[in-house]
Amino acid sequence: MYKELILILMGGVLVNNYVLQQFLGICPFLGVSKKIDQASGMGIAVTFVMLFATAATWPIYTYLLVPLNIAYLQTIVFILVIATLVQFVEIILKRFIPSLFKALGVYLPLITTNCAVLGVTLNNITDGYNFIEAMISSLGVGLGFLLAMVLFAGVRSKMSANAPTKAFQGLPVTLIAASIVAMSFYGFSGIVENLLA
Repeated sequence: MYKELILILMGGVLVNNYVLQQFLGICPFLGVSKKIDQASGMGIAVTFVMLFATAATWPIYTYLLVPLNIAYLQTIVFILVIATLVQFVEIILKRFIPSLFKALGVYLPLITTNCAVLGVTLNNITDGYNFIEAMISSLGVGLGFLLAMVLFAGVRSKMSANAPTKAFQGLPVTLIAASIVAMSFYGFSGIVENLLA
């Protein structure tokens, strides 16, 4: 049992990283990764929303939508739950960490439409995870999102110190750097196979 949970966690963080492998959640990845503190704040906020979204959507799907034969409404219901949770995160950040709230700016409300958050809730259902497995999966995906954000913020801070030629400045060098970081994560694909052996 514990081995399977560790595999689910490691899969979400490294092997099936939603940002670097599945290309979900690219908007905040490219938009908020200029500074490490902003990137880590966004990663923590997304992880928080993923965990609470899973904690809310899994029981709603299992105990409400499926028994009532309205499982086809899962996407709409999940989006409503995620939007509510994001509003809750906004209120908390505005009240207790106003500097982070201001730094995240428009990207904080965009968590509502972040496809990584919706993707993890839907994938937990389609993968057939029980509640504990779904929560571990969401934690892994959230930590993977946080890892990708912080790593890429570090890369971008190094890039700003060493400006590229004029033709590559801005978005071109950012996308090239993102592709190199994404390729580096392909090296983790053998971890799961080795753990299963």
